[in-house]
Amino acid sequence: MHMETPHGEVTTPAFMPVGTRAMLNYLTPHDLKEGGNEIILGGNTYHMLCAPGLEVIEQLGGMHRMMAWDRAMLTDSGGFQVLSLSKNGKICIVDEEGAHFKHPISGKIIHLNSISSIQAQKVIGADIIMAFDQCTPENGGREAALAALDRTHRWLIQSIEEHQKQPDNAYGSRQALFGIIQGGSFRDLREKSTEFVLNQELDGIAIGGEVIGFDMPKTAEIIDWIRPMLPDNKVRYTMGVGLHPQDLIDVVSKGIDIFDCVAPTRNARHGTLYCGQIVEQDDWLAFEGFEGHSRIHIKKSIYAKDDGPIMPDCDCYTCQNFSRGYLHYLYKEGLIAYFHLSSIHNVHVMQSVCRRMQELILSFD
Repeated sequence: MHMETPHGEVTTPAFMPVGTRAMLNYLTPHDLKEGGNEIILGGNTYHMLCAPGLEVIEQLGGMHRMMAWDRAMLTDSGGFQVLSLSKNGKICIVDEEGAHFKHPISGKIIHLNSISSIQAQKVIGADIIMAFDQCTPENGGREAALAALDRTHRWLIQSIEEHQKQPDNAYGSRQALFGIIQGGSFRDLREKSTEFVLNQELDGIAIGGEVIGFDMPKTAEIIDWIRPMLPDNKVRYTMGVGLHPQDLIDVVSKGIDIFDCVAPTRNARHGTLYCGQIVEQDDWLAFEGFEGHSRIHIKKSIYAKDDGPIMPDCDCYTCQNFSRGYLHYLYKEGLIAYFHLSSIHNVHVMQSVCRRMQELILSFD
């Protein structure tokens, strides 16, 4: 599938590296383009409200211009951060009117709801924006899942109404709006939510909730529940999938088009580097590690004098120029160059997996 956006075409399946605070840690737009990235998740609405604030973003010409990123961008509505913050009632309270949270620095009360989230995403200017939702917690049981689902549906209608008042962003470019399927780990609620979301006028369908991406067997089961209901002509997005390269392969085998995760860059910063080979297996693909491990921990002393690349046959800038031994040294010394080079590699591996999937899917046609 190809997604057309005001900032270029995106070939799916596509992994979206995450720049929660309007930048990807230790990666530049040049790095991302060299790695073949066509779309990023470039700014979370909650964090953008906190800093630098919508006035600054608008004055600087929107997120694309501010970040010097001229390709496609999706932004998060802030719903997941609301879930995280609401676990501490002193920081954030969620009710029917939305989320009420304290600014982490000034202490000022900020209101984020279905209306203000869409308005903020107009200023951010992303090509794909998300309806405001209440992310379903996994430990609340059926009652909590049902309450979050019903509230998400009410907020979806309000998000659509606000978006339709002005489908373009603040800079004159059309934005696509995605709705989010909730329902936790309950099949009937997932099916109910899917039916409701599909009945709305939306450009794409996202599958959300705390379990998605966090528990991959359950993620796969939830996709299987609702997959027969999903139309072929709308983009399918699993939110938060991408802890491991194999996770991408698994959800694409079930019909998913796009996904995002902070893990590749976070893992890199903490010394965990993807290492394996993409192989054909059972008419599909698998990411097979060497000696049973699909990643290495560069801090280990066994890499101190290793002059090989992180991953054999990897064509990323890091593997083409630097050894495991050098990266081990940089990591142990806490040097910034390590964070840059390791992040390049991990994101590149995710994109390499996507390219192989794209090629194999084309061969099926």
